[in-house]
Amino acid sequence: MTSHAENEALPVTVKFTKLFINGDFVDSVSGRTFETIDPRTGDVIASISEGTKEDIDIAVKAARQAFDSGPWPRLPGAERAKIMMKLADLIDENTEELAALDAIDAGKLYHMCKAMDIPGAAKTLRYFAGAADKIHGEVLKASRELHAYTLMEPVGVVGHIIPWNFPASFFFTKVSPALAAGCTMVLKPAEQTPLSALFCAHLAKLAGIPDGVLNVVPGFGSTAGAAVSSHMDIDAVSFTGSTQTGREVMKAAASSNLKRVSLELGGKSPLIIFNDADIDKAAELALYGILLNKGEVCVASSRVFVQEGIYDEFEKKLVEKAKAWVVGDPFDPKVQQGPQVDKKQFEKILSYIEHGKREGATLLTGGKSVGNKGYYIEPTIFSNVKEDMLIVQDEIFGPVMALKKFKTVEEAIKSANNTRYGLAAGIMTKNLDIANTVSRSIRAGSVWINCYFAIDNDIPFGGYKASGFGKDYGLEAIHKYLQVKSVVTPIYNSPWL
Repeated sequence: MTSHAENEALPVTVKFTKLFINGDFVDSVSGRTFETIDPRTGDVIASISEGTKEDIDIAVKAARQAFDSGPWPRLPGAERAKIMMKLADLIDENTEELAALDAIDAGKLYHMCKAMDIPGAAKTLRYFAGAADKIHGEVLKASRELHAYTLMEPVGVVGHIIPWNFPASFFFTKVSPALAAGCTMVLKPAEQTPLSALFCAHLAKLAGIPDGVLNVVPGFGSTAGAAVSSHMDIDAVSFTGSTQTGREVMKAAASSNLKRVSLELGGKSPLIIFNDADIDKAAELALYGILLNKGEVCVASSRVFVQEGIYDEFEKKLVEKAKAWVVGDPFDPKVQQGPQVDKKQFEKILSYIEHGKREGATLLTGGKSVGNKGYYIEPTIFSNVKEDMLIVQDEIFGPVMALKKFKTVEEAIKSANNTRYGLAAGIMTKNLDIANTVSRSIRAGSVWINCYFAIDNDIPFGGYKASGFGKDYGLEAIHKYLQVKSVVTPIYNSPWL
């Protein structure tokens, strides 16, 4: 495989390639490395130290020491918040470098990372920093001579396993509430995208997060990820990724020490467009919903249901807009869609497109790779789909939409719920009664009315059904990393209860 040293210069210098354990960058115990690849070309960006079970053991030991004996859980929440705010400032100061690392490692649009992903990560950190000094239990009114209250205590050592589609964003989605709660942690970034996580570890050290509190161990899911899930001294694991891997995480947690688990898993999200919707806006939103981040989004609107009264006009506008969508180098500001994350994902998406053709769906546009190097795929839209087709049932995680006509509200609800997933859904209508009925009828963790991707730090986010359980964002996210302890003492001769 060609390296960038033999080819073109990288748009960013990779500074950190080793494991980050107990405040230092270190080689893996085995000395092995793995290559992280530039999806624009297929070339090697850098060789990364490969963490395995032995390295996870060392990282967990450091995190346990930091939790049991270190300052972090014992600091007042306001002091933890100050350090977290400093880290957020450092993210802002290094926005361009972090954006470039995610763009080159994951094929993400540089201008989008710079404008949204990285500033958003800093905002997430600040949101949870604001909660760090507001964690408290309550005084309880017992029914007999007892004085009782609850304590909210940090759960302990947390294992985070994050995905490759929003590397820096998910780093702080997981780390921020756990830091605010007073936990220590071991984070395994996706093997496809380790670069920004290691840079963030460096920034955490600069911000003053004590050694051992935040450890970052790149490696493969089957080794490092499995070691996190099954570790006897990790108290909770938070995972974002595929439903298949989520099942393995849950099994490992159950068969080890019954650690607490939260899972944000796959999706096959419906977008339902009713006759009274603005057709132009609906077509724009539907396309944005499936093509943002080249379709590598857990809540992508991969199933679009359009009411029959506007279907034909909608389909025409949608195809026109898809054909005008610009696919190319993610560092080009005119480009709207970069390459898929790696060769494996690229080939998986193309395989699903072939399934769609074989199963009899109508290919309205797209369906092919773009260019002769890198992992680029055309925006792809299928119509005349049946609900038992693979392209309608499976999460493809790429720029592939299944488009279907419907007649009645009841039919739309039934089709929307005909999936094993339940992460998100969208509704487009001007009718408040329809919006209320449909939003309450769809079994999904987020329902967006006349908008899409309406994700915010203060809005709990998580799934129903095979999309997992547990919430990211909102104050619910902090509770994943806290335990409730009831403390009770008897009361003698009290004038009141």
